[in-house]
Amino acid sequence: MSSKTDFNDRMLSLGLARVSEAAAHASATLIGRGDEKAADQAAVNAMRDQLNKLDIKGVVVIGEGERDEAPMLFIGEEVGTGNGPEVDIALDPLEGTTLTAKDMPNALTVIAMAPRGTLLHAPDVYMDKLAIGPGYEKDVVSLDMTPTERVEALAKAGGVKPSDITVCILERPRHEDLIAEVRATGAAIRLITDGDVAGVMHCAEPELTGIDMYMGAGGAPEGVLAASALKCMGGQMWGRLLFRNEDEKARARKAGITDFDRIYSRDDMVTADVIFSATGVTNGSIVRGVKREPKFLETETILMRSKTGSVRRMIYRNPIR
Repeated sequence: MSSKTDFNDRMLSLGLARVSEAAAHASATLIGRGDEKAADQAAVNAMRDQLNKLDIKGVVVIGEGERDEAPMLFIGEEVGTGNGPEVDIALDPLEGTTLTAKDMPNALTVIAMAPRGTLLHAPDVYMDKLAIGPGYEKDVVSLDMTPTERVEALAKAGGVKPSDITVCILERPRHEDLIAEVRATGAAIRLITDGDVAGVMHCAEPELTGIDMYMGAGGAPEGVLAASALKCMGGQMWGRLLFRNEDEKARARKAGITDFDRIYSRDDMVTADVIFSATGVTNGSIVRGVKREPKFLETETILMRSKTGSVRRMIYRNPIR
């Protein structure tokens, strides 16, 4: 029999879905309004409010900056009623604030929960990321390979030509050389403007999204969220922290990181069972966005548990009061 302090992922999962749903509802009224900060703040407030109703002793390990940047859900913030299991929380109240403000695809509210001490405390720096979907042998590609070698290795492993591979890359000036090299292999590229948690998740469902691999540098906190999703969906991921200056290295040391060159696998970033919930804010290839009807708001949520590999898609209709 489980005690109140056990990490009962089955019972906690529906509560987690309510958290991401509440954040999506709150930011829905700001879709297309051009105000990123207001949309983010609405999602933050709703997410905090719902988290504090859960019977958990939670600590935010992946959040929105430091304590002095409140009212964001800051790193180290304690959430929940304080009754229940000790858990790590990784969250992005609105993954794609720009996407929301401009009413562009794939804005999500994202949250993951795992037992205390099992999620990587990634500092707010860049991370070089590489991800592929399920069904491949272990370490068929690696961060130590060139982009060309990765495409060729994945194509060989899948029994296809490099021209049959599609790579998802964040559209940024820093990726110009990467994009040119990948295109030179004959592979196709899906460029995204924001939202690299969704970008990594796309790899896990290539038959739906058409994406085979994700690569490029993005936020390290989002890397841990993406690894949480892939641990549930299947797939492989690697990340290496990138530091631009001594200040960023100091931030890493504060988070307990001393090996600055370490390559983290998916299971290094998420060392135990995890639950993950993402709710669509704008329409996307993983979940559809908030749908407004005369008397209802309707959301779609993907709720996953790594322990069972279960992926649940839920439609939630909520009367507008």
